[in-house]
Amino acid sequence: MASFGFSATGTHVLRPNTTLSSSSDHVRNGSVFGKSIFIKKRKVGDLTISNVATKLPAVVPSPTREGSDEHSLAAWTSVRQERWEGELVVEGEIPLWLKGTYLRNGPGLWHIGEYDFRHLFDGYATLVRLHFENGRLVMGHRQIESEAYKAAKKNNKLCYREFSEAPKTDNFLAYMGDLANLFSGASLTDNANTGVVKLGDGRVVCLTETIKGSIIIDPITLDTLGKFQYSDSLGGLIHSAHPIVTDTEFLTLLPDLVNPGYLVVRMEPGTNERKVIGRVASVEVPLFVTFHFINAYEEKDEDGRVTAIIADCCEHNADTTILDKLRLQNLRSSTGKDVLPDARVGRFIIPFDGSPYGKLEAALDPEEHGKGMDMCSINPAYLGKKYRYTYACGAQRPCNFPNTLTKIDLDEKKAKNWHEEGAVPSEPLFVPRPGATTEDDGVVISMISSKNGEGYALVLDGSAFKEIARAKFPYGLPYGLHGCWVPKN
Repeated sequence: MASFGFSATGTHVLRPNTTLSSSSDHVRNGSVFGKSIFIKKRKVGDLTISNVATKLPAVVPSPTREGSDEHSLAAWTSVRQERWEGELVVEGEIPLWLKGTYLRNGPGLWHIGEYDFRHLFDGYATLVRLHFENGRLVMGHRQIESEAYKAAKKNNKLCYREFSEAPKTDNFLAYMGDLANLFSGASLTDNANTGVVKLGDGRVVCLTETIKGSIIIDPITLDTLGKFQYSDSLGGLIHSAHPIVTDTEFLTLLPDLVNPGYLVVRMEPGTNERKVIGRVASVEVPLFVTFHFINAYEEKDEDGRVTAIIADCCEHNADTTILDKLRLQNLRSSTGKDVLPDARVGRFIIPFDGSPYGKLEAALDPEEHGKGMDMCSINPAYLGKKYRYTYACGAQRPCNFPNTLTKIDLDEKKAKNWHEEGAVPSEPLFVPRPGATTEDDGVVISMISSKNGEGYALVLDGSAFKEIARAKFPYGLPYGLHGCWVPKN
């Protein structure tokens, strides 16, 4: 289940205060050959390949359906096996200062038995790990063992309600029982396939909109460790799958079941207790559709008084068809036509003069990023502050899905774009360089689905927005949603 939001009359704003290795030769038709290879440094174009290789670990047999097209774009096909780990051959140079793990979560298995899921957001969660250290890169992936996933495997059928899927009932009494389970939350999925966050105390939690779908994982082994359960009495069945998480706090929104609006709650590191710290206010703005907000900050006058809140988001021009475009049938049936709905960096201006009306405008000309925009990240040091740069997935037309990486300069109102023919990049994650003094001093990491069922990890220089390294996966991975950075201690 992925997070999305629609609004017809208003927007809600939170104030900022309140050694293993691998080669594609090792994997054929889901089988692993445990042979060793040795690689010396050599030049490929302007990139340098420099990594050693040892034996691959054993893996679980592939759940991929027989007859599937292994040469299609892997972004929209189920993951080829439950788990894999190995060191990748790096082309180029990974900065030696880059030490830590990039974790990415997302739907990765879109069928169970003979039943095919229909929407991108329905798939069972696949967690991917990229560990960077000493210029080397180890990749691993594994299915999150939610109750929904385990029940589906055991019974070979859908057992819980997913984003757009529900188990079939045999008779009227079973249907009535299913309704009761829906209202109680018993039938809601715990398939944590949307986000992954590192809490201030070091715990790593995978999330979806259902509160029961908060699952603790081991960031090294990717093992599912158990449920993340709140110790407070706030209750509720759903919450935002996109909390604001820093080393000192966890902030999120809960629907207020008594009065219209949302409760703002905060959780301190080392605890599981949420505390209400306020309510969201709203103002009226033009119609809009957005999946993700980018950042928000206070606008101040010359005397330091707050005059407005600026909130930027990935806005789809109030076009609700974007949700239908994310059906797997539409994503898999690209005809070369330009069918991706337009999008822009939507900028909300929420006045603090008591006015009930706000503004919604484009932060820059959408043509700069191909009128495509989603899956943004920023330098985390600028969260809740005035910022200049955001990194996102944009578009090179014609396309049916965002197919570029773009760096947007909100001061200059310009964009730099990375594109490779036939490739689909996932959310770019910005990692700042330790000791950096400029906002864009760091690297951008993304996972790419490329042609012929292949894929690779990509590292771009955050400032120049040029490729500095890539590492090919043993096979392409499904499209992922959101990730987080876990620095090496």
